[in-house]
Amino acid sequence: MNELLFFTEVSLAGLGSGALLALTALSFVLIYKATRVINLAVGEILMLGGYLFLAFASGLGLPAWAAIPLAIAGGGIVGAVVERGIIRPMLGESAISVFMVTIGLGSVIVGTTELVFGANPQSLPPFIASTPVFIGEAYVSRKIVVAFVAAAIVITAFLLLFRYWRGGVALRATASDQGAAYACGIDVPAVFAIAWTVACAAAAGTGVLLGAIGGISTTMGAFGLSALVVVIVGGLDSVLGALVGGLALGLLQSWVGTYLGGEYQTVVTFGLLIVAMMIRPYGLFGTHEIERL
Repeated sequence: MNELLFFTEVSLAGLGSGALLALTALSFVLIYKATRVINLAVGEILMLGGYLFLAFASGLGLPAWAAIPLAIAGGGIVGAVVERGIIRPMLGESAISVFMVTIGLGSVIVGTTELVFGANPQSLPPFIASTPVFIGEAYVSRKIVVAFVAAAIVITAFLLLFRYWRGGVALRATASDQGAAYACGIDVPAVFAIAWTVACAAAAGTGVLLGAIGGISTTMGAFGLSALVVVIVGGLDSVLGALVGGLALGLLQSWVGTYLGGEYQTVVTFGLLIVAMMIRPYGLFGTHEIERL
């Protein structure tokens, strides 16, 4: 019974981490579906969200209820500026060129953050109670529970917006066929801007939750690489793949880290990526595009 209880606690912690992975993966998917750009700087924008919260909460002394939305808005503003100033002028360029630009953007964000805040890891001001949560007899950190619930609410909101909001319908139409979307009168550049703004805002919010659990550092972008594994395995254009893949990878990393050791997490994560690319390169739930020559 003790072994089963311990396994349950490890699994619940993995689901909490998986929810944050799914939310970060959703940022990748949202940008890719709208613009066909793989934004490798999502992890760095996630990191920036944590540091923005630190600046507002510690630097300006704002309460958490004000610092959190300001940090999220800051991530959204960065996304909007990047889309308008960097990505939109590169429309028509090769995919690898835009991909490399996002890599450079991530390095710029890390360097700028280190210049302003320093390179040492820091702790965020506590805004989540430390009292434990028990599900049956299983212990779960309250921070993990709050992160899971917050991620679930945001993901549900995304799904509802995609289904019922006019902008969400326009985004789905643009993702399906940009030319047809133009012909139907949809403002495709505006859809691009919305996708980048919302995706980067979501990534910044994830950074705040992740920082509340384990602190912040300029190496937090590595979490974005795990989320990239999620979207490649689940499908770059699949919201369902981001959700299922995020939870599955969170569980897998938790089990591997607990029973084999933390040093095996990276090996298993990217080993899974290699196997998935060999077997199903378009992802488990991704669109299989057929090109006729």
